[in-house]
Amino acid sequence: MLALLLVAVSVGLDNFAAAVGIGFSGLDARTRLRVAVIFGIFETGMPILGLLLGRGLAAALGQAAHWIGAVLLVAVGIYAVVQAIRAPQDIDPATPAGQRTGRLLVTGLALSIDNLAVGFALGTFHISFALAAAVIGTVSVAMTLLGLELGSRLGARAGGRGELFGGLVLIGVGVAVAAGVL
Repeated sequence: MLALLLVAVSVGLDNFAAAVGIGFSGLDARTRLRVAVIFGIFETGMPILGLLLGRGLAAALGQAAHWIGAVLLVAVGIYAVVQAIRAPQDIDPATPAGQRTGRLLVTGLALSIDNLAVGFALGTFHISFALAAAVIGTVSVAMTLLGLELGSRLGARAGGRGELFGGLVLIGVGVAVAAGVL
């Protein structure tokens, strides 16, 4: 059980970091929940998918999944930075860019794609499939909500530059994933 909890925290760290970046732009309670659910579904689903697909696919994807996730995160971050620079400064703060479901789905996928390998590893622990899903999903949602709260508080201090800072954080998370830090 301790190994499962440690795995859940380790795969949730990138969610936490990305959620800080997303939270910078300021989010309402409904959007926070949507971000947490999307990230939780991807973080729970990818290891489970990995468990189901087996070790053969792990060899095929290997390092590629890690790099694909990193590149997607950097791309989403660059997109956010470009949008922040091009957007007029008088945009209504009640509609932050972090609310766009499509961007959240791409971010959730990018954050979790390398977790396929985690699922392959979980198969060696001989743990309950349902328990693994519940623990990973719960930890992922909790870490995402904590990251959103921290990002929101930091974003309130950043003023109108929240989306710019958020994009920069996502780029940083992508670089950290590529470097193997997250």
